[in-house]
Amino acid sequence: MSTAPRLKVGVLVSGRGSNLQALLDACKDPAFPAEIVHVLSNKADAYGLVRAEQAGISTTVISHKDFPDRESFDAAMDRALRAAGVEFVCLAGFMRLLSEGFVQGWQDRMINIHPSLLPSYKGLHTHERVLADGGKLHGCSVHFVRPACDEGPLIAQAAVPVLDDDTADSLAARVLQQEHRIYPLALRLIADGKVRVVGNRALTDGCTASGALVVPDA
Repeated sequence: MSTAPRLKVGVLVSGRGSNLQALLDACKDPAFPAEIVHVLSNKADAYGLVRAEQAGISTTVISHKDFPDRESFDAAMDRALRAAGVEFVCLAGFMRLLSEGFVQGWQDRMINIHPSLLPSYKGLHTHERVLADGGKLHGCSVHFVRPACDEGPLIAQAAVPVLDDDTADSLAARVLQQEHRIYPLALRLIADGKVRVVGNRALTDGCTASGALVVPDA
């Protein structure tokens, strides 16, 4: 019996790549509908590259410092991804703002994971900001990428309660556990053809609303 081809995914990383590892672990299952075929980093010392090499995945390092502007750097990344046969892009701690041209070139074929319940707390230092505001609920979101920072149709979210004794580090650690759950979930839904973008919403076909909302285990 023939099986459907797996979606060929490229992952962009700048650091330790723990979300990359979550995706790699999910893709070990032959039944998972996507496979990581390439990992690209703007930093040669990113540990995410080590994770990729240990998994037998090809890698590329393209330093943004070697280019005069964001557009030329992004164009080099685009060439490398397409040369590697990438069909879909996942951002996993890639600490660079992307140019509008790059984002449009991968329109609805690029997703990001962000440590907050978007649209709240876009940008950096989300855990510190939630604590400073006295928030009681925090979490993480997977979304399609748009030119504006941390914007785009939401695919999956996980909610994490803010505990009275939380620090930024303890809250970040619990949020990260949920990131590792929902990123593979979102990629699986997309690769299975269950997600479609209508306007600024990502609709999940054949799933209940709770299928894209993960509640932490008790």
